Formats: sequence, structure tokens, C-alpha cells
Amino acid sequence: MSVEQGRFEGMIRKGNGTMSVMSGSANSTVTQPPGGRSRGDSRYPQYAPHQSGTMMVKPQNEPADLVKRALDFKTQGTQCYKDKKYREAIGKYHRALLEMKGLCRVLGDPDTSKSPSTVLTSISKSSLTDEQKGAVENAELECYNSLAACLLQMELVNYERVKEYCLKVLRKEGENFKALYRSGVAYYHLGDFNKALHYLKESHKQQPTDTNVIRYIQLTEMKIRRNAQREKSEVP
Repeated sequence: MSVEQGRFEGMIRKGNGTMSVMSGSANSTVTQPPGGRSRGDSRYPQYAPHQSGTMMVKPQNEPADLVKRALDFKTQGTQCYKDKKYREAIGKYHRALLEMKGLCRVLGDPDTSKSPSTVLTSISKSSLTDEQKGAVENAELECYNSLAACLLQMELVNYERVKEYCLKVLRKEGENFKALYRSGVAYYHLGDFNKALHYLKESHKQQPTDTNVIRYIQLTEMKIRRNAQREKSEVP
């Protein structure tokens, strides 16, 4: 190596916000922030991660925060339903239910197959008030009922899913009129007319003058009579 070459070894060339440290044949490039300040330079703390011993950042997964987010999503879903934006409403209701399942995990139950309201009643100690627990339980049932309502408004209705959502509600509230009626409608379109008649008659007990219930009961009874007549005619 010549004296002139040695003189330049280790020189730093600066330009366009970068500096290249040259040693032999290998180059290492370090990106500098604007103004030529190195990110590792302790004289410029604005480029270091923010740390403060006095400011506490509240965790985003506090139970109360999860409850609030769940209720907010449910409210947004209800507004979308009123605006006849059924697909958007379905998304909001699902988000609300996901927040509730997240709440269960935070409270110590990672089993997402369980109903949030079931988990809340089984947990003896939590940071939630009785009012908050009640709000979550009601919101869960409203979300499932509303999801069924949204699906019934779709051009192609998934009656199996409608039935599933309604039965989730009825496991908690066996006399819920909307869930009873929609279960009957779902079973009717799935071809299970005996079950359809059972749920429709139960909903009729709740609201005897509801014309939709009466109409579906009549349709279902007609289907049952026709099936009975067909079975008789097929007997040799």
C-alpha cells in the first residue's frame, strides 16, 4: 500500500444523507438523519426511542376499553342496519363479538368457543362492574339477533347461519321473540317444517297479533299437510 493510499484509508465521504466508511475493499454504509446527525449520536435524543419516567401509557386491552370498543362497534352496526348497509352492519357486529372474545382472554379464559356472557358469569373476580357485565351480555345477544336480521335481508340468504345465530340467543333467552320467529323462518326454508312450526308457535305466544308470524304458521302447516298427503299416496 502506498503512503497516499494509506492516507485515505478510513476517510469518510459524506453526501445525500449517507456516509460510507471505507476500509480496504469492504464498504459499510450508515444512513444519517437530515442534517448529517447520526441516529446513534446521544447528543440528539430526538432520534432515540421515546422514553419518559413520568408518562404512563394506558394499555389498549384493559377490560373496560374492550367493553367500550365492543359496544361502539355494536352501535355502528345498528346504524348501518338502519341505513340498509347490511354487509357493513355484519362486519361491525362481528367486530363487536371479536372484542368480547378478546375480553374473555384478558380476563383469563382463552377458550374462544365459549360465549362471552358465559365466561363473564363464571369469573368471580374481574375489574368489570356488574353494569358492564350486563352490558356485554345484552350486546352479545343483540349482535347475534342483528346478524340474523342482516342475513335475512341479503339476496341469497344463508338460512343455516340464521338458525345458528338465533339458537345462540335462545340458549340464553328462551323466550326472545325475534330469535324464536327467525328460527322458525330459518327452519321453514331449510325444509324442517316440524321444528319451524314449534318455534313459530312459541313466537306466536309472545306476540299473537304479529301478521308475519301468523303467515308463516299458515305456510308451515300447509307444508306439513301436503307432506302427510304425499306420504300416504306413496304407501303401496
